[in-house]
Amino acid sequence: MTTLRTRGRAALTAIAALALTACGGGDGDAAPHGGPAAGAHNAQDVTFAQRMIPHHRQALEMAELAVGRASSARVKDLAARIEKAQDPEIGTLSGWLRAWGEDVPMAGMDHGGHAGTTGAMTGMTDDADMTALRKAEGPDFDTKFLTMMAEHHRGAVEMAATERAAGAYRPATELARAIATGQNAEIKEMNRLLGKG
Repeated sequence: MTTLRTRGRAALTAIAALALTACGGGDGDAAPHGGPAAGAHNAQDVTFAQRMIPHHRQALEMAELAVGRASSARVKDLAARIEKAQDPEIGTLSGWLRAWGEDVPMAGMDHGGHAGTTGAMTGMTDDADMTALRKAEGPDFDTKFLTMMAEHHRGAVEMAATERAAGAYRPATELARAIATGQNAEIKEMNRLLGKG
């Protein structure tokens, strides 16, 4: 009798654990994007995610430099907003790639204008310009940062346009639209700060 009760409790515990696992999902990044739509993607969606991750990582690296090197409060504020927008997007894009069984680009392999087998990316800042930005301070940093980041954003907008035209995964095309809208607005802001508009 006691043995039967013990086995019964153990079975109920196991069933409850399985139910919780099924509901919770094993991967925090991928879980919100599960369900029937998770597989409804194409090669363009994969390319978009694999290229946008290193592109965003480089933008974050540039934005982090502004904390100690920018002289303009407006430049520092812009850099903080770029970090706030792009850091979570890296998590989202990485989650999609894992859910699709695709490679997530490794950190530290982001420079030189390429991302492994995904080909060249527009707007990436080359190593020489990144070195110059790291050495700059004050108003010189502000000018370099705004000039490079505006070009960097133009590359992201171009990649987003390609995704919107040829992607199949709706959350990815919606993210591409949001990236284009947000970064086009920031390009205008950067041009104003540079005295161009």
